[in-house]
Amino acid sequence: MSFKSFPPIFDEHCRLLILGSFPSVKSREVSFYYGNKQNRFWGVLEEALGLDKYAAPSDKAAFLLEWHIALWDVVCECEIKGSSDSSLVCLKPNEVDRLIKGGSIKTILCNGTTAFKLLNRYFPDIDANTVLLPSTSPANVRFDREKWLDALKNF
Repeated sequence: MSFKSFPPIFDEHCRLLILGSFPSVKSREVSFYYGNKQNRFWGVLEEALGLDKYAAPSDKAAFLLEWHIALWDVVCECEIKGSSDSSLVCLKPNEVDRLIKGGSIKTILCNGTTAFKLLNRYFPDIDANTVLLPSTSPANVRFDREKWLDALKNF
């Protein structure tokens, strides 16, 4: 069975793009990015930028846009078992290059190794500074909060 990702949170003022690999089961259930309450993503944004991690999805999206941050996933359509990136088979990537082309996004923060590898596989010539950060997934036992905080504070 194949699954599709969400549309990007994006406008023409975004200067930073945060890319994940593909929404988890919990995220797909709530139809919004990083819907698993155990995922550290929204907590890191709360600590770095002041976002209320318990805010409604529409408020989170508005907050990101106020900070000129876009949010998307590399994979548009895939086959996946559960939420594990190790079982992810990309059927179609999102058009990340079109989002970047001619816009003001200059930096991409990749949320985990899978997002980073997929971005480089499908878009090796992308014109942006690409940064690999540790996955915020609760499955990542080597998560390093400081790397995320530094990347966001430097933005």
